[in-house]
Amino acid sequence: MRSFSYEKATDPAAAAARAAEVEGAKFVAGGTNLLDLMKLEIETPVHLIDVNGLGLDRIGETEEGGLRIGTLVSNTALMADARVRRDYPVLTRAIAAGASGQLRNKATTGGNLLQRTRCPYFYDTAQPCNKRVPGSGCSALAEGGFSRQLGIIGTSDSCIATHPSDMAVAMRVLDATVETVTPAGMTRRIPLGEFHLLPGDTPERETALMPGELITAVTLPAPVGGVQRYHKARDRASYAFALVSVALIRQPDGSGRVALGGVAPRPWRSAEADAELPDGAHAVMARLLDGARPTEENAFKITLAERTLAAMLAEE
Repeated sequence: MRSFSYEKATDPAAAAARAAEVEGAKFVAGGTNLLDLMKLEIETPVHLIDVNGLGLDRIGETEEGGLRIGTLVSNTALMADARVRRDYPVLTRAIAAGASGQLRNKATTGGNLLQRTRCPYFYDTAQPCNKRVPGSGCSALAEGGFSRQLGIIGTSDSCIATHPSDMAVAMRVLDATVETVTPAGMTRRIPLGEFHLLPGDTPERETALMPGELITAVTLPAPVGGVQRYHKARDRASYAFALVSVALIRQPDGSGRVALGGVAPRPWRSAEADAELPDGAHAVMARLLDGARPTEENAFKITLAERTLAAMLAEE
């Protein structure tokens, strides 16, 4: 790990201004992803700004009847909150499906959204990776590349990495919004569907955040009710990232919402696919995965996604 300087932030706006002022600065909270990447010299910040003392670790109710979740709320606290368990059970189930109890105790809401891909080539500094070193190439797409775990839709010729979060998939199906403070002290609200960027020719740009911008909270709209489920298909029963995950909200009339994880650079959802839910899993996936560009190794994810959703619908 390379040397770095460190400070504790005392105010969100001041922390954002400081991060924009110091080139190569990073925020640190739970550190469950950042510190690992620093040890591997994938992330090499020259300055860390500790945001744990900002008081952003509370869950409150909004005037609209939803919840405002502070960016520093731990995954454990969020999944255990009585209001979340009652009104947003898909979120509780998604968080429970991710990582170990020890990691959930430290991982934060904002940090979970910002965690970086688990593509093996991103973690291997001996291999080319456009996300890690722009312009170096994508080893997964090169001859002999390994792509079984990687993306099938929303990808590009530069990158086929997936976003690894379970929590983000549930928040996407719930229409969550990310609240931030900019270096200028202004508040922004970014719909989660617009928060994570597709790779295009710039896979190193992963979110809509501007330099120094700090996530302060994630808001959930008023509960939508219905049957809510989350299912994660993976290579082993625990501590593994999704090959495919499905977040489902199903209303009594057959309508609802579906979001996918493990298949794209961001949680994958479309209103057009949601409208097909009364017609069954095949109709939903035909619309949701229209335009998919799987590799020979990961084409099975199309069938796996459809069968996972079909099994969830059959449980009702």
